[in-house]
Amino acid sequence: MADDRGHTHTHAHATPVAVTAATDRKWLFASLSVIVAFMSGEVVVGLMSGSLALIADAGHMLTDAAALGLAIAASKIAQRPAKGSYTYGFTRIDAVSAQANGITLLILAAWFCVQAVQRLFSPPHVEGVPVIVVALIGVVVNLVAMAMAGRANQASLNVRGALAHVVNDLWAFAATAIAGAIIVATGWARADAVASLVVAALMVYSGFGLIRASGRVFLEAAPVGVDPRSVGADMAAVAGVNEVHDLHVWDLGGSEPALSAHVVVSSEFDCHDVAASVRSVLEQRHHISHATLQADHRRSGQDVTDDPCASAGHGPGYVRLDSGSAGLTGSGPT
Repeated sequence: MADDRGHTHTHAHATPVAVTAATDRKWLFASLSVIVAFMSGEVVVGLMSGSLALIADAGHMLTDAAALGLAIAASKIAQRPAKGSYTYGFTRIDAVSAQANGITLLILAAWFCVQAVQRLFSPPHVEGVPVIVVALIGVVVNLVAMAMAGRANQASLNVRGALAHVVNDLWAFAATAIAGAIIVATGWARADAVASLVVAALMVYSGFGLIRASGRVFLEAAPVGVDPRSVGADMAAVAGVNEVHDLHVWDLGGSEPALSAHVVVSSEFDCHDVAASVRSVLEQRHHISHATLQADHRRSGQDVTDDPCASAGHGPGYVRLDSGSAGLTGSGPT
């Protein structure tokens, strides 16, 4: 038996990665500065004009600032090397902070919904002109912040979440500007509450999106865009591979896919050579560079159902067919 677990990965915290992370933090901090400066002014104007929509926008921008701040912190923490009990390092801090930000979005959305519904029944006086001016400035500010944050590495779940917040703010400010225009043109003060509900809906959409994406990481689901069936079939189609089972594909964090599998090799082939070929296929076709493979020969006459690993229900198996293609076996849950 040849166990191929001892291979080396070149992606672990190399200097270019650290430089890229530092550059990302620079752009994220620049975007954060722009957001915080405008958010502070928006709160003041919102209180002076009596606009809940502006306060809601400021609350949404607060979550933007939190998302950017968490992305900056996560980028720094994720660079810590794997040691002690943390054998995978700290890459999943990215998902932890994204989930926290998503939950915060949902809480804020609930509060804004309650306030907006109350204002629908009892609308206060709202100054429309300040609302329009601040909302239009907000569109410009968010375009600048989006351009800055967009320069960071969007493979990070946290960065994508922070950028999504900024993009959503563009829609929120557009809704607020329309509400201000309606108030100026018609005097219908309830337009402010309606705009607040639109902002809350955007928060719910973003919040659930972040929670769902981070949940996939925590549940060790296959990364988005990676089909385990296709991966298993390609592995089983490699020359010398008889079967592939106990196949697992998951996300280490920071959109870095990882794979482990048991590869059964034909007796006339060398286990190490076949494992190297399988790893090459994984990297070239599926962009999986972190692969742990147990490659060995099956004992003469042994059937797949006699293999304790294959029959333990750890996952579907993939068998090489005579034509050189591969098919799914019935072993394990599908």
